[in-house]
Amino acid sequence: MQCEIVAVGTELLLGQIVDTNSAWIGEQLALSGIDCHRHTTVGDNRERMMAAFREALDRADAVIVTGGLGPTQDDITREVVAELMGVTMERDHGLADRIKSRFAGRGRKMPANNLRQADVPVGATPMLELPGTAPGLVCPVGDKVLYTVPGVPWEMKEMLKGTVLPDLRRRAGTVSVIGSRTLRTWGQSESGLAEMLADEIDRLDVEGGPTLAFLASGIEGLKVRITAKAPTPGEVEAILDDEEARVSSIIGPIVFGLDGANMESVVLDELVSQGLTLAVAESLTGGLIGSRLTDVPGSSRAFRGSVVAYAGDVKRELLDVTDGPVVSEEAVSAMASAVCRVLDADVSVAVSGVAGPDPQDGQEPGTVWMATCVDGETETVKVVFPFDRVRTRQFTVISVLNLLRLRLLKRRGG
Repeated sequence: MQCEIVAVGTELLLGQIVDTNSAWIGEQLALSGIDCHRHTTVGDNRERMMAAFREALDRADAVIVTGGLGPTQDDITREVVAELMGVTMERDHGLADRIKSRFAGRGRKMPANNLRQADVPVGATPMLELPGTAPGLVCPVGDKVLYTVPGVPWEMKEMLKGTVLPDLRRRAGTVSVIGSRTLRTWGQSESGLAEMLADEIDRLDVEGGPTLAFLASGIEGLKVRITAKAPTPGEVEAILDDEEARVSSIIGPIVFGLDGANMESVVLDELVSQGLTLAVAESLTGGLIGSRLTDVPGSSRAFRGSVVAYAGDVKRELLDVTDGPVVSEEAVSAMASAVCRVLDADVSVAVSGVAGPDPQDGQEPGTVWMATCVDGETETVKVVFPFDRVRTRQFTVISVLNLLRLRLLKRRGG
């Protein structure tokens, strides 16, 4: 069983609304073991909608259309589907009564044009769910089927769960289970990661099995998604376990977490597992490191606090930074050592740099010094980010936390 999704709405093409419906529907199809090979977006135009629906039905066994079922003149999905089926429209009086009752229950007068939503292509079956005023429809087209559901997300979700997915599973008969696992990485480019995994990808292409895909996610790292298909959930998990082990053995410690784990939660978990506490000394990040850490529930198990020493004199008075440039190896090293003492912590990270847009201390914008202090030993790294002010600060946060993560792994022999 192959399925495609068509999202209808000029507002989607103009970027006025983000199409979250297609993403959610695609996820639900995967969980139901139904292959979805294409998502299409089309504006509120009769000819282009007809072409999109026909092309999707030419490729797939089933098509889910979301949007265009409202009461206004530009909501023409029903009319286009009727033309596609080669039938006329008929008023479903039962639907009309249900729509009227929606307004009556809210104490509101129903505009006459809402009754357009009760017009159904002959041969189509309205869905039983009616959370709003837009009915969903199950529309047979030859030996294939087209489902229309509203663009309003909560209405669409009720119809998918109540009618569309059960009907698709019934039509598909025995279906497989599709599962995914995401390895989150930091420290390698997308092209570099693809190069590292080239032999493994070639092996999978030849032997079959799971697939690998890359997703660049900015300050959240680069994700490697493993997707597998099998008859049962247990078999899917076994395939994912095996491939995760293979990928991890190839790309090594740049994998910092799985699925929903982020860098700060991984670092905090590692600190707790080793019985260590953390202090932070921040300059250019202005409290962002502490903010990211305290976004994690239970961060107080390991996080002692953050000293935001933005001005040079504050660095000198609180963190033992000597006179001289504050964007330097000497300054950030002193910050990392001093904040452990000031906040009575076992380990620390410190950052100082030039977020821009202007140079400072003879250093170009994007120049950042980072330090980690573990077991009384301080290590420093200098990077020059090619970003604007906001992204320089954001990339500094995850980069310095990753440096600490790597040192903690080394400390426990990992």
